[in-house]
Amino acid sequence: MTSQPPSPPPQPEQPAEAVPTCYRHPDKETWVRCQRCDRPICPDCMRDAAVGFQCPECVAEGNRGLPQAKSVFGGGVVRTPFVTYAILVINVLVFGAQYLTGDEVTLQLAMWPNGVAMLDEYYRLISAAFVHGSVFHILFNCWALYVVGPYLERAFGHVRYVALYLVSALGGSVLGLWLDPLNQPTVGASGAIFGLFGAVFVVGRRLNMDVRGIAALIAINLVITFVVSGISWTGHIGGLITGSLLGGALAYAPKSNRTLWQMLTIAAALVVLAVLVVVRTSAIIGAA
Repeated sequence: MTSQPPSPPPQPEQPAEAVPTCYRHPDKETWVRCQRCDRPICPDCMRDAAVGFQCPECVAEGNRGLPQAKSVFGGGVVRTPFVTYAILVINVLVFGAQYLTGDEVTLQLAMWPNGVAMLDEYYRLISAAFVHGSVFHILFNCWALYVVGPYLERAFGHVRYVALYLVSALGGSVLGLWLDPLNQPTVGASGAIFGLFGAVFVVGRRLNMDVRGIAALIAINLVITFVVSGISWTGHIGGLITGSLLGGALAYAPKSNRTLWQMLTIAAALVVLAVLVVVRTSAIIGAA
């Protein structure tokens, strides 16, 4: 009988190497790591870097100190003029509501000096710019907005552009408040559109572009304004003056502290128009 050497004790199994998963998407396996923070990232999270890939957070951190691109006159770069498209949609929706309710929406939103002065319905000064009197009326204004709106929105950025549009509309309504008969309601975005026309002319001059086309368009529409009956010349002229002045102030603002100057200009325009509204409504109430 021979003795056998004792068997060696069983060795513990070596655990398989764990497969790393993306730190943002734990269900996705990956062997790629961010070159900056060394966290695993999946293809959806990979951002090209000078060497290898980086994660979205590291890319954002690296870009934080870089200067942001600006539009021609200081606003953020506009790739899609969604403010123009939003205004177009609002105009169409309001016109649809006018069609469905008869005169109800028109009477509630139209610019009416008596309503502003006697009933303190100051919203009419802006709401009237989204109401139209006929299919031709809304088609022309929407076409004009579609043509010139994106150009100005890209030149000024979203915020400055919407300020230009609304302040121009307000300027047209304020002139109507002063000069239109008290019992005459007016509607339409024409004041804002003429303001954009004036701003396009001023911006074109500022950039040394050929402005004869927009000058001819303004002249033709002014002739139509005074020749064709039923058109609110006050809205057109008020919007044209306001848009031209405000557009010029925004375009010619000094590059040093440009944003500050532009915001002060917009605020000053609103103050002037508000004072004109207060003075005129006080006069109407006093004469009643």
